[in-house]
Amino acid sequence: MSRTKLRQLCAAAAFMMATTVAAAVPGAANAPGPVALRTLEPGEWELRDRGDGAETRKLCVTDLRQLLQVRHGAALCRSFTVADAPNAVSVTYDCAAAGNGRTDLRIETTHLVQIRSQGIADGAPFAFAAEGRRVGACG
Repeated sequence: MSRTKLRQLCAAAAFMMATTVAAAVPGAANAPGPVALRTLEPGEWELRDRGDGAETRKLCVTDLRQLLQVRHGAALCRSFTVADAPNAVSVTYDCAAAGNGRTDLRIETTHLVQIRSQGIADGAPFAFAAEGRRVGACG
């Protein structure tokens, strides 16, 4: 293989790697979100836990990817999309010392989702199932 061809291959590989890393970081410039999230709207979302001792919390969602890492809040996490369809998405993510997780989100309507997530946060394991409902604009 010629040196020129080798340089072109290395440049192409470096570009693909940089593009992949940029797309994996929430908030990265021009990073497209999962297809499933494109039908949802930012705003105030109410998350209602399922099961015993269920809690309800409100979350101002400015980036719909926030619904994929609820337990890690604003932590900068690298994510990998496992599956992405028009009505469901599954991701794994790593937030370095803050922990990691896997989230499965299923869309029922443009304002109603089901979320299942598990992982490690604050040094301890977590697992939850919740219903998310958009209740309006962030107030």
